[in-house]
Amino acid sequence: MAIGWAFIGTGRYPDRAGAPGMALAGDTELIATYSRDRGRAEAFAAKHGFQSAYDSVEELLADSRVDAVFIATPNHLHVVHTRMAAQAGKHVLVEKPMSLNVDDGIDMVRNCKINGVKLGVGFQLRYHPGHIEAKRLVQQGVLGNIVMAQSQLGGGERGQLRRPPRTGLSEWWEHSDMIGGASTMIGSGVHAIDDLHFMLGQTVVQVAAITDGQNSDTPLESLATMCLRFDGGAIGMMCSSSRIPDSKNDVVIYGSDGRVVLKDSSRPTMGGELEVVSETKNDTVVYEPDELALFKWQTESFNGAIQKNEEPAASGIDGLKIVQVTVAMIESASTGRTIKIDPLPAF
Repeated sequence: MAIGWAFIGTGRYPDRAGAPGMALAGDTELIATYSRDRGRAEAFAAKHGFQSAYDSVEELLADSRVDAVFIATPNHLHVVHTRMAAQAGKHVLVEKPMSLNVDDGIDMVRNCKINGVKLGVGFQLRYHPGHIEAKRLVQQGVLGNIVMAQSQLGGGERGQLRRPPRTGLSEWWEHSDMIGGASTMIGSGVHAIDDLHFMLGQTVVQVAAITDGQNSDTPLESLATMCLRFDGGAIGMMCSSSRIPDSKNDVVIYGSDGRVVLKDSSRPTMGGELEVVSETKNDTVVYEPDELALFKWQTESFNGAIQKNEEPAASGIDGLKIVQVTVAMIESASTGRTIKIDPLPAF
């Protein structure tokens, strides 16, 4: 059974990777696109092979051919578009961050549950074969007891102290109330944290953050560092930045019996290298670059969740945990305090 997809949002990322990647996915039919600008919606649909274009979210959601929507609108609109889609009976795959605060995230999870639709979040590193293998090694105890994990994600250009301000359709990224109170953390750091949640099978419960923002002079950071405590006992470190002159996207997981190193494989595109060094396994695997593979696999995985009535690989609960960590990071960076994260309510 092919799943009929619609895009709510036709910006740079959906154009560059989202629609081309989804077009490669099996059991997938590209049905409709939405933009406030009808001409933009029609141009996007024609370019990527969608069958219809709308300048009304309500009209798109009324299209009976649409089974699921990919929401890639500005961050502050995710909650309202998710609520609308759920109430229309459409499954939802929403770009990160799923929401700007925990209460809105809870609302999204509950709305989708009440209306019997799936809610997934766009954490594509969960589909990278190197990261899947790292998770397997951790689960099977190849590394022994997990002691520490560190992730660095991001980069910039030489000679630039900060990323130039975004303009045009991306200008909303410069507004704290639209983006969610953080910049590089929301742009890339959330991928790093969810990736650690995924591979370790542990959740962050305590955060201490130092950034170059979260103050009255610079509300949005371009460099974020965090020390993390996980509920399974591991300690972690995360760095995300748009001002480091050399792109670096690496993960290292240390256990009592060895380590896993994922080199240049932590950006939301396919590629990089996996190195395993342990008492029982020593191996290196190289992955060929592919900008569209992870979105393709993400789509196929979400299709399978619909067809088999299973939770998506990156569920709404997974996304909500990352919202919790982001909110804690902002509070920690702005106050200089270590922040503990409360358990989520039952759903």
